[in-house]
Amino acid sequence: MKKSSASFFHSFILGVLSYLGIWTLLFILSNNHAIPSPITTLEKMWEIKYLLGLHTLASSLRIVTALLLATIFAVPLGIFLSMFPKFDRLLSPLLYFLYPLPKVAFLPVLMLFFGLGNFSKILLLFSIIILQVIISVRDGANRIPDNYQRIMSNFQSNTWQNIRYLILPAIFPNILASLRVSIGIALASLFFAENYATTYGLGYLILSAWMKMDYPEMFAGIFCIALLGFLFFQAIDALERFSYKI
Repeated sequence: MKKSSASFFHSFILGVLSYLGIWTLLFILSNNHAIPSPITTLEKMWEIKYLLGLHTLASSLRIVTALLLATIFAVPLGIFLSMFPKFDRLLSPLLYFLYPLPKVAFLPVLMLFFGLGNFSKILLLFSIIILQVIISVRDGANRIPDNYQRIMSNFQSNTWQNIRYLILPAIFPNILASLRVSIGIALASLFFAENYATTYGLGYLILSAWMKMDYPEMFAGIFCIALLGFLFFQAIDALERFSYKI
């Protein structure tokens, strides 16, 4: 436990110092008021810490909800496609058409059908994450060696036992890898989504600060998105380390 905490603290300090170092370099080289100094921005973050916390919490809840829902639906569907090749051949062309589409382009449509609230924004993030996870899970399950399947058959395992003791452990790295990719895309898309009919959210904060030309506040929001991404990645890394101990 102490080792994990120390590793997290070390990664956090190294990440923040590297981020601030690059930021300081850009501030010095640009010599432009549109890029405030890190010190000025940190002072602004302390000044609006409660408001910043509310915006960060709102964005976090949207991301977490979308991640959980997408994983719950995508993992069984990906396994299903790997177990039934006929359905895979039927559904894969649709997945390949939908996957490269820019999902943010459908936000106005989602808001027309599902309203201007959180649901349409969560649904947008859900649509981004679920396709990534489905394809990764299916491909991971398809790469399981045939001799592993034969071994399970020799033990007269049923379908659920195959999934529980063979497929899920084999595809777990694929699930985590797909979530890592999805988180980055989802955070970028959330910035766009939170600019519409939203009161709280880091995307709303950043655009609002930009329109007011309050660049320290804008960079405070950007820093919080980076921090949020770091925490999500650390959570996935912790989950991966925990899985090795089971």
